[in-house]
This record gives sequence, structure tokens and C-alpha cells, in this order.
Amino acid sequence: MTPAPLADRLRAPGGPLFFPVTAYGPNGSVDPGVLREHVRRGVDAGAAAVFVCCGTGEFHALAPEEFEACVQAAVEETAGRVPVVAGVGYGTALAVRYARLAQGAGADGLLVMPPYLVVAPQEGLLRHYREIAAATALPVIVYQRDNAVLTPRTVVELARTEGVVGLKDGIGDLDLMQRIVSAVRTDAPGDFLYFNGLPTAEQTQLAYRAIGISLYSSAVFCFAPEIAVAFHRALATGDDATARRLLDGFYRPFVELRDQGRGYAVSLVKAGVRLRGLDVGEVRPPLAEPAGEHVKQLAELIDRGLALVEESR
Repeated sequence: MTPAPLADRLRAPGGPLFFPVTAYGPNGSVDPGVLREHVRRGVDAGAAAVFVCCGTGEFHALAPEEFEACVQAAVEETAGRVPVVAGVGYGTALAVRYARLAQGAGADGLLVMPPYLVVAPQEGLLRHYREIAAATALPVIVYQRDNAVLTPRTVVELARTEGVVGLKDGIGDLDLMQRIVSAVRTDAPGDFLYFNGLPTAEQTQLAYRAIGISLYSSAVFCFAPEIAVAFHRALATGDDATARRLLDGFYRPFVELRDQGRGYAVSLVKAGVRLRGLDVGEVRPPLAEPAGEHVKQLAELIDRGLALVEESR
């Protein structure tokens, strides 16, 4: 797929962007069959795209052959109904290797996560992303977070780079994002995409929408697609009353619960998927399972969120 079709399909999604967890079997190995079921349920529930093997999907914990199998499973299950974007990362050489595996497995695009460990200068980051973009024919979305914080000038250069179609923000600095959007609009006008990529992005999406960023990732969609779809629809239709009701009654309490433990942005989400009836296994080290009391609170919170959705119908 060329960059334009992917960008066109992501520009005005009809539903949330789905970041599935990676399923493991009882022996701890990747279970492509359960992953396919997870993906199938998500697409049937209204996902506009599947971002496989990304942060929620424990990219950091996957061997190359496992990564390839997961991407292939997602591609086969979606069967072209929605685009599949694969996460890649680490240093440039490994990121290129994963990018080529993703292309071979049939992915429609790449989400490039920050390089491993080092804090690099802007020129190094720019070269890193350009080499990844040049390595395959797949469109690239750059994920800004942690040790990969970009200046407006660097993003302008990325927007001018063939194959780079967007920026996902995991920092949450709205002043920086406004300056990035303005700089690209002025110096590299076009159809560059922006995504709110904060954990539980719904919590901040009203603010991101105010600066023109309508795309966002939804980890909640993994385990409560009904809630995520209702919130997405409320934003799309300007139903701020429903959006606020879900923020107050579900999303804010969920964020407060998520912040009770390290790694809960992944492990608590995976626990939620199990609570909703799909055994995707536990997280791999160095992550750890959430406390039992927190899982119980999550179950209660899901019930509350589903009730709020019913009240809003």
C-alpha cells in the first residue's frame, strides 16, 4: 500500500483506533489464534484501524519471529477491512529489520516507537526516522514520547520526508503540539496526520481536539469497546454532554486506578480483556500483573461505564 491510501483511511476514522494486546497461551508462548479472536472482536465492534504489536501489545517483549507471526495474524484476520499498522522500535538497525518483517507480513504501515535507551540529538532522531522510512514502502507514523521529543523544526523536516505521514504524541505538552502543528502548516503544508497517543487518550482528547488533533489511540477499546465507541461517537457528533459524563464516571476513575501501579497502562488493560471473557494470558516480564484488588475495582468500573453508555442511548 502506498502512503496516501493509509493516510486517507486514517484521516477520518469511523471508529476508535484499536491497539490490541498480544495473546499468550498457558505456556507463555504467543497464541496467534487468540490474538486473531481479539482482533476480530475489535473490528466487529467498530475499530477503524488495528495497531498491532505496539505499546499495549508488548512490542518490547516479542522476539522477531513472534512479532512477524502477530502481524501476519492481524493482517489475515482483518482481511483488508481496516488497515493494520505494526509497531517497530529499538535502534535503527533493529527497527529496520522489524519494519521489513512487518512489510513481509502484509502490514499497511508502521508506528515507530522511540529508539532504545539513548537520548539523541534532533539530527540523530531525524536520521533514524528517515532511514526507517527509506527501508520499506510502508508509510511511517513517528511516536513522540520519553527520549524522543521533537522540535517543531524537526517535525517539519519529517513532514517533508517521503514515506513519513504522521506524528503520534505521547508527551502531552499542548504548547509544543500547537507550535508543531503551526510550523508544519506554515512550512510543509499538506495532509500530515497527528494523533493523541497519551495513555487513556480519551482523558485529554477534548483538549487535543481544540488544537485540531482529532485522532487518538484507545486502549480502553481493548476491553470495553462499547464505552470507547460511545465516547468516540460523542466527540464526532459534538455531544459534549455524553463525553463529559463518560469522562467523569468512567475515564477519570480509570486513569486514577491505572496510576496505582507501574505498567498498569498495559497489565490493567490486559486484565480487562480477560474480565470480558477472552483469555489473552498474563503480561511478560519485566511487567507484572496488577493487584487482585485493583482488578476487582476494574471490573466494577467497567460495569459502571457500560451502565453510563446505556443511560446515554
